[in-house]
Amino acid sequence: MGARTSGREAALQMLYAFDVQRERSAGRRGRPSVEQVALDYWEETPGEPEGREYAAELVRGAVVDLGEIDALIRAASRHWRVERMARVDRNVLRLGTYELRARPDVPRAVIIDEAVELAKRYGAEGSGVFVNGVLDRIAEDLGRRDEPATS
Repeated sequence: MGARTSGREAALQMLYAFDVQRERSAGRRGRPSVEQVALDYWEETPGEPEGREYAAELVRGAVVDLGEIDALIRAASRHWRVERMARVDRNVLRLGTYELRARPDVPRAVIIDEAVELAKRYGAEGSGVFVNGVLDRIAEDLGRRDEPATS
């Protein structure tokens, strides 16, 4: 597994944990810290340095831009409220949306394919198809297009 692939997988697990803690602490003092979630994760699951760096970038970026990312997801997923989506699907979409926005060096197709694989591995039966459709729409909305291969 490549460094970015393992970083995405770790980032999904951390975002999932952050999402759970955020939901549990709703209405209470003391919101969860993404740094603490990351520390807890790496304590339990050591990873390769390159994958760790990429995971850290993805998690921090997704959390910092959460409101904007959720707005993009909401606009692209007709008839689905972000809050009502399955937690895995929601967080895979957050990671993919962050990458589509912040990582122009990573091809659109790679971002979407990796997100679909995560959704298939960790989500429900139809998660891959759902994630593919929503991220494809978000990529279009953001103007992200893959460059055609040159011969």
